[in-house]
Amino acid sequence: MILFIALVALVTLMLAAIALVRTVDTSTVVAGNLAFKQAATTSGDGGYEQAIKWLTATDTANSGIDQWAAGNAHPFNVNNAAIGYYVNVDPAFDLSASSTWTSGNSADGGTDASGNAIRYVIQRMCRDTTAYLTEGNCLFNDASGGPKNNGITGYGGAGAQVGGKNVLFRITVRVTGPRNSISYIQGFTY
Repeated sequence: MILFIALVALVTLMLAAIALVRTVDTSTVVAGNLAFKQAATTSGDGGYEQAIKWLTATDTANSGIDQWAAGNAHPFNVNNAAIGYYVNVDPAFDLSASSTWTSGNSADGGTDASGNAIRYVIQRMCRDTTAYLTEGNCLFNDASGGPKNNGITGYGGAGAQVGGKNVLFRITVRVTGPRNSISYIQGFTY
């Protein structure tokens, strides 16, 4: 009888040890996945900075062209899916779809040292694709005195400038990690 009780106790201890090993193993996997997710999110900051650099470089290179009045002559007034720039926010454009993040629809932000693939999309916060930047069509920042429209008071009409405001851009970055962990970073700039 004592031998039977000892055997039952031994089996119980063995099952408890297996459960403990499984628990530790699961928590290690979860911690590892969270670490990969955090690394991917950190890499997204680099993609966001690349998008801002593109906006700044494009604005500087085209400083002689007024984006408010130039129609399609300014690069900010033309969709360019190959480099991930869109003139408006299209509700049909699904940022969670894998097809959005292909080379023909988003910009390649490269791959970092950890193996995280970075891609980004820039969307001008306007309702439609017209080049007219009006309050009824676009979102603007609330800062006073923009570099190109300082002191202008719009009197309405198509293409009228909004004094002291700049149009907002939404930047969305998708980072795909080496273990297929996916992180999104999104922010606004002007």
